[in-house]
Amino acid sequence: MYSLILLNGGIGARIGANQPKQLLKLRGIPILVYALVQADRVEKISQIILNYPEGWREAVEEVLSDYAISTPVTLVEAGDSRHASVAAMLPHCTEDDVIIHEAARPLVSVRNFESLIEDEHPNVSLMTEISFTVAPVDPETHEVTGSLDRSRLRNVQLPQKFAKADLTAAHEQAQKDGKVYTEDATLVADSGRPVYFIEGSDVNFKVTTPTDLRMAGFLLRPEEEDDD
Repeated sequence: MYSLILLNGGIGARIGANQPKQLLKLRGIPILVYALVQADRVEKISQIILNYPEGWREAVEEVLSDYAISTPVTLVEAGDSRHASVAAMLPHCTEDDVIIHEAARPLVSVRNFESLIEDEHPNVSLMTEISFTVAPVDPETHEVTGSLDRSRLRNVQLPQKFAKADLTAAHEQAQKDGKVYTEDATLVADSGRPVYFIEGSDVNFKVTTPTDLRMAGFLLRPEEEDDD
């Protein structure tokens, strides 16, 4: 069985909202609900640890009540970074294995979760190929400093799964080293523990900008709208 860490602590600054973006309506439903409903359908997720931005606990509790999420949910106040939030949520996980997802990826599917769970390795992330060329640069001088082989690079997605012991140890090591990470696959890999990847989906993107919000709404439209 798995504990799900569902990151929900963003304040939506880049999307230009007057509330956390995960509470914005997407086709009439709060963005947060999409990931919650999919996770709620995964039999092997026994617990959800959900964080919330300071001052927004009641609004999140209302969402949980309105949409009758049946999996037990533990609420934790968000830290001052994504990294800090995961570290604060880990002690609340009761299972030996952990899945991490974020509410800002509303197009996640039950199959995404299940494909991670079915993989033989304990530490696995969804990732996709990079379809464009990337280059290392010096941001101060604007000089291009070399080249990268994009066949050896991947776009990191969520959800991810980890052995709780590996994830906890990796966070402890990062704290000792004074390092902060923007996601946990590279954090665990940098700690010396093996992490693998499986193919993700290009529709499982993170809603960050108003354009992302419109695109997610388009992809979530009912099939009957395609027939109009």
